[in-house]
Amino acid sequence: MRPHGLPIWTSAAMPGHLHDTNCARELGATAALNWPAAELDLPALADSGYERAGHGIKTPIKQPADGKPLAIDNRAHNRLLRGLRWQGERGFAILIGRWKTLRYATVSPRRIGDIVAAALHLTHYEYKYLSESC
Repeated sequence: MRPHGLPIWTSAAMPGHLHDTNCARELGATAALNWPAAELDLPALADSGYERAGHGIKTPIKQPADGKPLAIDNRAHNRLLRGLRWQGERGFAILIGRWKTLRYATVSPRRIGDIVAAALHLTHYEYKYLSESC
């Protein structure tokens, strides 16, 4: 997602048994996010499913297994992260809210990637992210 929430990239559908982090690594997304974090000090914000995804991918701090509450600074970290991640979540809402077919897809997983890519392209055109000559 772009910083203001416009989606910029989607991947093809991956097998359902793979974890999000494994898919991101296989597609090269984590490497693509680690470089700007290291070289440009531009971290990526992710949900807790991307814990240990790499340098610069910021995730919430999980509650300790012993049931103790998080320290105040860790809670503040999580609150700030949630407050910034809305922009990325907005990108999903743009796609799902605008393109009804993405909400009720019953098509084969092999074909949904093409539909999502088409929806993304049309969204870019609609938001004037692409030139009219495309």
